[in-house]
This record gives sequence, structure tokens and C-alpha cells, in this order.
Amino acid sequence: MKELTKFEEVLLVVIWRLKGEAYGVKIRRYIGEHLKKDVTYGNLYSVLDQLSRKGYVDKQLGEATPQRRGRRKIYYSITGDGLQALKSAWEMNEILWAGLDDLAFEKN
Repeated sequence: MKELTKFEEVLLVVIWRLKGEAYGVKIRRYIGEHLKKDVTYGNLYSVLDQLSRKGYVDKQLGEATPQRRGRRKIYYSITGDGLQALKSAWEMNEILWAGLDDLAFEKN
């Protein structure tokens, strides 16, 4: 299993947190509000497509709505392989950060 990039890890966690409501605009908004990061739609969809090709997320089309002029949202969900990749990333972070509990970070 390949290691996740930090942004792939972020997207998988956000998709997991949003449950069945994970689509582009909502994912981008969540990242902006909670992580204070501005993500372009181009970068967002590029990495979501990567995750899909790797088999870490599934894509499902939602219903067409008049508010979207008949266009359908693409909803994302994590696959079993995606959960395993996320678990591996979690474990690697735990190992990396182990013993640094008392490390004092200067807050800006």
C-alpha cells in the first residue's frame, strides 16, 4: 500500500467526517473553516480523482436539481482500502510523534 500525501490524508479524513454529504463544495468549505486553508477546485478534484484511481474513494452521482441547473453533485465515500490507508497514516504519525508529548510549540 502506498503512503498517502498529507493532502490525500486530509481529504480522506474530511470525507469520513462528512459521511454521506461529502461533495466538492462541502469538502472545500470544511477545509477552509476547520484548517484555515484555501484549496482551489482544480487541486481538490485532481486529488479526489487520484484517490478514486487508487481505489481509496468511491464516487456516486447525486440527483440533478434545479438549483444546479440540472447538474448532478458527485458524492465521495471512503472504501475499505481507503480506510486501511488512513489507518496506516495514523499509525505512522503516532510512531513519528511518540515521545514528543512535552514538546513546547511556540504559538504565533
